[in-house]
Amino acid sequence: MKGENMIALATSDGFKAYRRNGDGWELVHETLSAEHATCVSARGKLILVGTHDGVRRSEDGGRTWEEPAGSPNITHMRWLLCHPEVDRLAVAGTEPANIYRTEDAGRTWTGNPEVVKLRNEGGWYLPYSPEAGCVRGFAAHGSRLYAAVEQGGMLRSDDKGTSWRLVEGSTGDTESDPPPMIHPDVHSVTLHPDSADLVSAPTGGGFYRSADGGATWELLYRCYVRAVWVDPEDSDYMVLGPADGVQSNGRIEVTVDAGRTWQRGSDGLSTPWSRNMVDRFVQVEDRLLAILANGTVLQADPHELNWRRILPDESNVKAITWIRE
Repeated sequence: MKGENMIALATSDGFKAYRRNGDGWELVHETLSAEHATCVSARGKLILVGTHDGVRRSEDGGRTWEEPAGSPNITHMRWLLCHPEVDRLAVAGTEPANIYRTEDAGRTWTGNPEVVKLRNEGGWYLPYSPEAGCVRGFAAHGSRLYAAVEQGGMLRSDDKGTSWRLVEGSTGDTESDPPPMIHPDVHSVTLHPDSADLVSAPTGGGFYRSADGGATWELLYRCYVRAVWVDPEDSDYMVLGPADGVQSNGRIEVTVDAGRTWQRGSDGLSTPWSRNMVDRFVQVEDRLLAILANGTVLQADPHELNWRRILPDESNVKAITWIRE
């Protein structure tokens, strides 16, 4: 198996692995068909999948799975991250909002009481669910980790996810504060490889960026947004998936000047979508993938942004990760 040419999909119909074939993709295998998979992350041979019923782990490319004995006692997993630099370390975000951590490749997990305390003190919530908020995004750079909380704010860890606190520029309350504070409805978080302090955050109140590790934030685009891709070679170049509201007039735009100006980045598409938007961007080798809210997947060269649909048989995709060995 050529791991560098594989992608793993979490779908509402389970797990699927695809291999790159020219400029397209071919299905290799599908498993966990009885599971509603919500998120997926990989490092080397390890693949972790989050479901509506806990975590599953595989060390053979997703062909066979085990449910860890120490799996979090939470049914709804919202996001996973295998640390890109630290072997066997991963974090999981849940609904209701908490963060679980593993140091043994997902065999055992430990929750974080500080996050639960912040959740209760801040009154975190979800407008579409009775649960108390959710952790729906992670980013890591060495010992520094960030976590995006939907209707809660931005969390930070400086000890590889052992302990968490709110960044200085996030109150942890659900009331909206103007910049230099970040909007509390944080949908995802992205770091630039050059700096653990350069943080980008799509939120329900706009696209925010911090150059000081979350102490202060600048609002670069007032919109509703869930997804951003930041060029690892040029932090001024970003691809964004803004909308006017929840899945309302979704589109793809691009900036080449760190968010001062934005241009249309949706060649090949009929946008704005009246009832759709980008949920996530994922870079896979030299291609940028966009997962839409309706579960379909688009692909483009990240600097040409001429999009086309891929994986035409898939319409329930929740998350994608690149399997690299």
